[in-house]
Amino acid sequence: MTTDSTGSANFAQEPPDEEFTVRRATAEDIPEIVAMLADDALGAGRETPSDLAPYRAAFDRIDADPNQHLVIAESGGRTAGTLHLTVIPGLSRRGSARSLIEAVRIHTDLRGSGLGTRLIEWAVAESRRLGCVLVQLTSDATRVEAHRFYERLGFQASHLGFKMPLD
Repeated sequence: MTTDSTGSANFAQEPPDEEFTVRRATAEDIPEIVAMLADDALGAGRETPSDLAPYRAAFDRIDADPNQHLVIAESGGRTAGTLHLTVIPGLSRRGSARSLIEAVRIHTDLRGSGLGTRLIEWAVAESRRLGCVLVQLTSDATRVEAHRFYERLGFQASHLGFKMPLD
């Protein structure tokens, strides 16, 4: 289970030093999460916020797995962002665990506010707390701005990734 964490973020639309909280997502958060996933050029073509049934089934699988940490960032009494952190046990690196950050989204009106930075910093700290020795993420090749964002936070483009759709 993910531990609650509180930090400060600088929002253009909200007072400086507005606190935000990171908490484990609940089934009630599914509509907001899906809406954030669909709110960009890539997500608009692959997400269907009008049909939440497949997301509810996926949420049940995620929620039942102790290595899955689907979280919500809240600020000003509303859902402001989300990410999915997965802990992957492994044999490489002397039996070390690593974490994988996926599905990072910040509400459109809060992008550029600093919340994304704070959310990734939370994920890195949580990965350390969970005993991971490495944190990794992937980003679609077309998301050039996201690549700059991750590099600014200390991530390195160290590998070439491959995917194969199975549907």
